[in-house]
Amino acid sequence: MAYQTTEVRAPDAPRGAARITVTSETFEDGGTLPREAAFGGCGGDNRSPQLAWSGAPPETKSFAVTCFDPDAPTGSGYWHWLTFNVPADATRFDAGAPSAKGSTTGRNDFGESDYGGPCPPPGDGPHRYVFTVYALDVETLDGLGAGVTGASLVFTMRGHVLAQGSITGRYGR
Repeated sequence: MAYQTTEVRAPDAPRGAARITVTSETFEDGGTLPREAAFGGCGGDNRSPQLAWSGAPPETKSFAVTCFDPDAPTGSGYWHWLTFNVPADATRFDAGAPSAKGSTTGRNDFGESDYGGPCPPPGDGPHRYVFTVYALDVETLDGLGAGVTGASLVFTMRGHVLAQGSITGRYGR
């Protein structure tokens, strides 16, 4: 079965803004995510990868972290992880820790307020899983709770993104 790749654009940082450097001890940028990061129903352990970030502007008041699959055969991609209101002094998530203390985790497209690992349809080939860290100019994104969707989170972040950076892992079945 053929599918189209759909790019969904998140809010961009202003032109000339700093770029956040995002790294992982779990996978290399452009490399394969390990089986333990995959969704439980797809043979994995649904364990979020370790992520670290640096280079956020000093005026950062909070972060948001997302994982998005632009290759999902949905016409609009697939949100795997949404966490926001991450305190400004946070610089990493340990593997298996789907959020930071004091943050909020939104509802992924599996319908859960948690990390949901890769689970591409068999035969699709590897999908891209884009982990993005956003530096925001507000401590909290008002009006958003654990039920927020990816589209609503991205919409609410508009105008508040100071800088962003991403790391991409691949996974196929």
